Amino acid sequence: MIGYLQGQLLKATPERLLLDVQGVGYEVHVPLSTWYEIEKRRDETIRLFIHTHMREDGIALFGFWTEREKLLFERLIAVSGIGPRLARVALSGMAPDDLLGAIAAGDVGRLATIPGVGKKTAERMVLELKDKMRELAAELPETPAAAPAADQDVVSALVNLGYKSSLAERAVGEVRRERPDAAFHELLRASLNRLSRA
Repeated sequence: MIGYLQGQLLKATPERLLLDVQGVGYEVHVPLSTWYEIEKRRDETIRLFIHTHMREDGIALFGFWTEREKLLFERLIAVSGIGPRLARVALSGMAPDDLLGAIAAGDVGRLATIPGVGKKTAERMVLELKDKMRELAAELPETPAAAPAADQDVVSALVNLGYKSSLAERAVGEVRRERPDAAFHELLRASLNRLSRA
């Protein structure tokens, strides 16, 4: 089973990537949330968490920018009636944190607005995943496959100041999404502000 890939982008569409990993081209299906991150970093080394899906007619790889997205995807395909394509569409139709929150809150109306997810499927998602999503929201910080070195240094500095690692990683990740070009000191200051308000 392939769980992680790191390589250079050869070709990309909003649904699929061709990733060169040491001379081997892997075709990877991705949700829009991951595509947006990759679009910002086309010339960099791409790192993805991978779900390997076994089918009768072959193997399909699904790639995710964060471990949270991958776990959300794997929870979704465990629901009866939701296959990998619909799970990918669900992650494309709503930001991962919003999707997680909607399921945890039992918001069937909001889930039913995702293309391909009707009311019955939304109800099934809530019924089967509500408690699991609450656990996931509480336990898993949103961390990229490999955070930039500056981000890791900021997390380390925050942990040294006494903050829990999971809280520090979440704060730095949120600030980085809002300010992708922030330098170390800006990232540290903004992360501290966010943690002090929490």
